Order: sequence, then C-alpha cells, then structure tokens
Amino acid sequence: MARGLAGAGGGLMIVGRDQTKNADAVKELSTLGVTAVSVAADLADEAACRSVVEETVARFGRLDILVNNAGIGVAKRPEEHSTDEWRKTLDTNLSSAFWLSQAAYPELKRAGRGKIINIGSMMSIFGASFAAAYAASKGGLVQLTKALATSWAAENIQVNAVLPGWIDTDLTRMARDHVDGLNEQVLARTPAGRWGVPEDLAGVAVFLASPAPDFVTGAAIPVDGGFAAQG
Repeated sequence: MARGLAGAGGGLMIVGRDQTKNADAVKELSTLGVTAVSVAADLADEAACRSVVEETVARFGRLDILVNNAGIGVAKRPEEHSTDEWRKTLDTNLSSAFWLSQAAYPELKRAGRGKIINIGSMMSIFGASFAAAYAASKGGLVQLTKALATSWAAENIQVNAVLPGWIDTDLTRMARDHVDGLNEQVLARTPAGRWGVPEDLAGVAVFLASPAPDFVTGAAIPVDGGFAAQG
C-alpha cells in the first residue's frame, strides 16, 4: 500500500515499533521519488497515536490520508487467550484506529477533505477457532468504519475499509506454522487458487485515497481472490 501511494505521488509517514524496519521502508520508498519519513511508536498506546499525528502534521504541514494498518494476531483457541493477549490485540488492531482517526479529524476537517482507510480482514466477516481476539478486533473495525463514515461524511471525509484475504505475510506465515493444513485449506477455498501477495493491496489503497471515490464511504471491500464471494 505504501508503494502504491508513493507511486501516486504521496508523501509518507511510516509508523511501526521496529525502527530498523521503519528505516528500511523509508530507504526503499524514497527511491520512488517521494518524501518518506518514519517514527517509532507502539500504536496500542493512545498517547503515541496522538503524537504520531502531531509529528506528521509538523513534518508535512498537512494530513490528507490515514491508513490504519497496525495489526497483531494470536493463533490460539479462545479458551487459551490470556487477558493481556486479548487487550493487546484489541488495542493494537481496533483502539489504535479510533485514536488515530480521532486525532486526524481536526486536520482533515480543516482541509475540507480527507480519506481514512481501515485495514480489516476476512475475519471481519468469518469466524475462526484460532482467532477470537483478532476476529473481534477486525469485526469491530468494520463497524467503526461505518460509524466514522456516517459521522464525518458531511465534512467531505470518506472512511472505508479494506478486507484482505489470505495474504502471504509474516503474520499469516505464523498462522500456517500453528494451524495444521491451513495452506491446503486456503488454496482449496480461494477461487483464484493462490495466496494473495502484498502488491494485491496497492490498487485498492490508491483508489480509496484518490478523489475518484468521493461518494463512496462506509464500504468494506474484500481483496481476497473471491474467498468471501462464496459465502
């Protein structure tokens, strides 16, 4: 998504807990001819979320697009989740999106326009025995998307969600390591016959961040090779 937005000419603030990974991302994105900077932050912390928005505005002088993509997962049955794992997952995946959106709102309102893109999951729609906290957070993110969309539509702020299917990432590789037969199940269930790759999310991010969908808000768009279309 960051590569796609950089290709469309957007300046980027990269946020993550690991400053080494942040620096690597900035180095790569800067080769695409845009300004890219980063800040290390744990978005499970409300104060950190608000500080990130402040730093972004201070660095760029404005804020046009917010992509809420922070996410962690715990591959355990629900009875095995600890309270700390539950809270950390919800704060990282759901509360961070609320805090960042709330902090971004005054800047977007002042500009008279804005785009917020929340990254949900197929678990926003489906349940899974090994993803109780993750599914709860991603389901909540879709409802938060609808609430923010209806609240801020009159101020020309569009809020939409992207629901990735089974994308080949570090997080899903961890799930494959812990869930027997997951790879085979995904391939059999996905009409496209493959796992997604991160690049599959670039187009929808650029579309939702552009003026093209100014009358699209509150939507949740699956990017899953047809997984959700089968019901």
